[in-house]
Amino acid sequence: MVTLHGNTPVPVSCRGAVVAIGNYDGVHRGHQALLATAREEAQRCGAPFGVLTFEPHPRTFFRPEQPVFRITPAELKTKLLHGCGADFVSILSFDRTLASQEAEAFVRDVLVRRHGAVHVVTGYDFHFGKGRKGSPDLMRRLGEELGFGVTVVEQVTDDSGVAPFASSAIRHELRHGDVAVAAEQLGYRWTVLAKVVPGDQRGRSLGFPTINIKLEEGCEPGEGIYAVRVRRGQTVWRGAGYIGKRPTFGKNDVALEVYLLDFSGDLYGEQVAIEFIDYIRPDRAFSDAASLTAQMERDVAEIDAVLARIEANDSVARFPLGRLQVEGRL
Repeated sequence: MVTLHGNTPVPVSCRGAVVAIGNYDGVHRGHQALLATAREEAQRCGAPFGVLTFEPHPRTFFRPEQPVFRITPAELKTKLLHGCGADFVSILSFDRTLASQEAEAFVRDVLVRRHGAVHVVTGYDFHFGKGRKGSPDLMRRLGEELGFGVTVVEQVTDDSGVAPFASSAIRHELRHGDVAVAAEQLGYRWTVLAKVVPGDQRGRSLGFPTINIKLEEGCEPGEGIYAVRVRRGQTVWRGAGYIGKRPTFGKNDVALEVYLLDFSGDLYGEQVAIEFIDYIRPDRAFSDAASLTAQMERDVAEIDAVLARIEANDSVARFPLGRLQVEGRL
């Protein structure tokens, strides 16, 4: 698995590929259908399967004062794209130069000259180039002119056949704590991938020591208590996750803290993946530390039961990325 950044030369082994192009925030089930189409085309013509994507998110470039709630920041998105079978992921820097490049020049310079694409797969609503003037129809015309095939994947809907998969809808679900609903749209459990940082150690004094994670700017899931799984490599712990401003202690910044049910020690500086399984209750203030501790004991008992049920039959395992996640291979 190869990851290319910016203008890194494309190795010979990655040229002549079938390339799926898009932003892919969330790598949700609609994205996965498009990626599966590209993978199958690559297998059909005996070519590498590559994904071309962009960082930062274009909205971050155009509106830096309005941080985007990234479902999958760059590192996690890349892992998921490789999990979908990509032989390589090429990450273009979305900067002033790229934003001002005309659509036709982008196709000639990036897809043809740099990557040597033999086939391009794109979504029905993907637009590119200066002023977003590039369209699927333009891609088809340039494919005929420049000698590469083009497949445009139409809108992909959920199991009901009605609602299309959409990153915006998944963000809405996450903002309301609906992580179980989001998992059905994503095809895996929404995950925060980050390093453990020091906290104020208040949880330790309450008998519930936590690991602390700094959320990405713009990340705004619903505040409250969650059942989570925490992974470090192949090791998995059950956890009680908290997202909120710690109103009992008069704090104002949003924190992500996780009490690991079956762990002692510290993980400072370690990278962990926190998988959000279910929402337990909203955040609220307590009159004193003793009341908070009593509620935390009830929360932990409920979370332990929830996670035991999930481990016995995890519904996301029916999806390809969900299965990789459950098996610890993602």
